[in-house]
Order: sequence, then structure tokens, then C-alpha cells
Amino acid sequence: MRRLLIIAYHFPPCAGSSGLLRSEKFARYLPEFGWETSILTVHPRAYESVDSRYKEMGQAPVVRAFALDTKKHLSFRGAYLDWMALPDRWLSWVFGAIPSGLRMIQKYKVEVIFSTFPIATAILIGLTLHRLTGKPWVVDLRDSMTEDNYPKDPRTRKVRRWIEKQAIHSASRVIFTSESTLKMYLERYPELLRGNCLLIPNGYDEDDFASLAIPEARAASPGRRLKLLHTGLIYPEERDPVPFFLALSRLKSEKAISSRDLSIVFRASGSEELFQKIINELNIADLVQLQPHIPYKQSLQECADADGLLLFQAGNCDHQTPAKTYEYLRLRKPILAVTTHTGDTAALLNEVGGATIVKLADQDDIYNKLPAFLAALRTNSHPLPRLNDLRRFARKSQAEELARCLSGLGAETSRPEAKQEESFAR
Repeated sequence: MRRLLIIAYHFPPCAGSSGLLRSEKFARYLPEFGWETSILTVHPRAYESVDSRYKEMGQAPVVRAFALDTKKHLSFRGAYLDWMALPDRWLSWVFGAIPSGLRMIQKYKVEVIFSTFPIATAILIGLTLHRLTGKPWVVDLRDSMTEDNYPKDPRTRKVRRWIEKQAIHSASRVIFTSESTLKMYLERYPELLRGNCLLIPNGYDEDDFASLAIPEARAASPGRRLKLLHTGLIYPEERDPVPFFLALSRLKSEKAISSRDLSIVFRASGSEELFQKIINELNIADLVQLQPHIPYKQSLQECADADGLLLFQAGNCDHQTPAKTYEYLRLRKPILAVTTHTGDTAALLNEVGGATIVKLADQDDIYNKLPAFLAALRTNSHPLPRLNDLRRFARKSQAEELARCLSGLGAETSRPEAKQEESFAR
């Protein structure tokens, strides 16, 4: 067995982010393909919320290094100095992760380092450990680290672009989750070789669905209230729900929908105070409920029980597909995708079927298409995702693909001092 160090901010007991499943499932399945894993993550205090019912993985050592959330732990009345959150609010993780990572590399005889974005500090930690040890480094870009106007803050964008550039130059392999993101990076960095890139989308774990009770699809009985569900974070900028709320308000005022026949639940959305205020102002609190986080398996069952699933993604995230999309698809439930027609999310949904796509920023489009979507749910006439087109997104298959990538890196290991000189010269 060979040894891999996984550096990931999102890892259980972190709650509220489906992205943590990528690292957890890699750690679970890689040993079947010849790679033992060790995980370097943050102390749970650094998470915004935790799942207290989580039980530690038995097969992989997990080190939770010192880390603070600048906003939660180092602010005064909610304010803090900008540099304390560059490249993100978990910069302090560096001070605990570097010594912890060095000890883990020595103790577990780590051969390859793997770090995963979207927390930029995880990439910075991987870069530092790579330069200090000379171990081959794999960078997993679950999302694009920067785009032309992202992050919005110019200083944050500048710092992240510097980290991104170092990663592209230093990593032995760069993994992307979407083809359009890969193409964007190849254009941005001509020196990035296509052969050093790997496309591993997000996915689903078949074992997570084995114990679910999935109701048989059938037309809704007269008078039964339909349930639409969104599970996971709704970012006010990247997944702005306000046009959706406005469309609901219009439809309600025209008596096209009512709380007697429709319930919409946002599960663990984050920003609840902001969203509840908007919901109340638009007089749709009887239609829309904001509900707290529940355990993952329970959340999957709730999705299976819903009549339709909601997915939000804005145009500034056209190069990304929400991780939950793959679980939605595996459940084979009708999806209302509130997004754009030009992004990777729409491309995936068009490829595998099962979704009605409406424009996230266009309340008129939502207003016009939502009633037809609801009618299709009620009559059980909405198309469903095609299961045969989904099998390539199974987590175990993706772990096997990652293992093949890792196995090709053994010959790239060099003397630490030579590797450091090469990296710092860049």
C-alpha cells in the first residue's frame, strides 16, 4: 500500500457543505485501489456548524490541526483587519497545519500530497509542504479559484491568483470537476500541460442510496400539497434566491399557487436571517420555510420523499456544478434548476435529462415556467434523469481513477532540496 496525505478544510464533522463528501469518499475508497490515506483538516471550532452525531472514520488517521475562523474568533463586534482573512478566514490554519503535516508525512511515510479547494488556505498548506519535502503534489480544484471578477474584492483576488499560479506551476497534477473550468485554466496558463490535468467531476456514492425508501413515482392525489426541496447552502451572491422569491410572491398574489397546494423547504440554507426577512416582506412565509441542518442520510431521505428538487447556481459560477446535483440526479426526482442556460450545470442536466431550467436572475422566466413544472409534478409527467448516463459519477469509480493518477507520480519524487530550489525559482 502506498500513502497519500489529504489536506481538506471540508471534512466531517463539518456540516452544511456537500463538498466534504468528495474528500471523505476518496479517503474511504482509495485503499481498495492501493492507497492508504491520512487526512489533515481543521479543528472543529473553525467550522460554522458541525454534525455532533458524526462518528470518526475507522480506517484513516485524521489530524485536526489548530485553526480559527477570523470572523468568529478574531473579530471585534464583527469587524476585523482585511489581511487577517487573506486568502480566506482560515489563514490561521497554516500555523497548525504545517508542523502537523510534516509530522504526518514522516510518521505515515506519505508519498504524495493532495489538497483540495475551495478553501484557498488548504492549497497554500499543500504548496508549503510540497516545497519543504519535495513530495509530489496534486491540487484538486473543485471550483475555479479565481475568475476575471471573482472574488469581488481585488486584494483577495490578487492573493488567490498568486496562490493559484504557484499551484499550477508546482503541482504534478491538477484535477478539475468540469470541462469548461479545465479549458479556462489551459487558456489562462499556456504552460499548463493538458496531460497534467485530470477531470474528475463530483459524484454520488451508491452505498448512500441502498437503504433509502424511495417512493414509487405516481400522480399526486387531488388536494395533496406538493413539496419542493432545496438542501444545502444558498449563497446570496452565487445562488441569489430573491428573483425566485419575487416570482413566488407574484404567483401567490394572482392565486396561481397557495400554501394549500405547495410547500417549499430550504434545508440548511445559511443566511437564514437575511432570507427570512425577504420572505416576510414578500408575504410568502406560508409557502417557504427555512429549516435547520439534519444528518446526511436523513437529508437524502427527505430529498427522496420530496415531489421536486430545487437547484440554484448563478452565471458567475457557470464553470461550476453544485456537488448536490449528482445526488439529486441519482435520486431520479424532477429538478427545477434555477440557473443559466450557458453553464456547466445546465450542460450536465441537458445531458442526463430530468430538469426544467429557468433563469436564476430573471423572475419573469421563473414566473412563467414554475406553474408548468408544478403541473407536471402533479400529473407525474415530468421526465426523470436517465440512470445509465449517471453511472460514471459513482464515487468508487472516481476513486479508482484518482488512484491511477496517483500511481503515475512515483517516478516524479525528487530530492527535497532539489525540488525546493526548483519551486522557489519559479
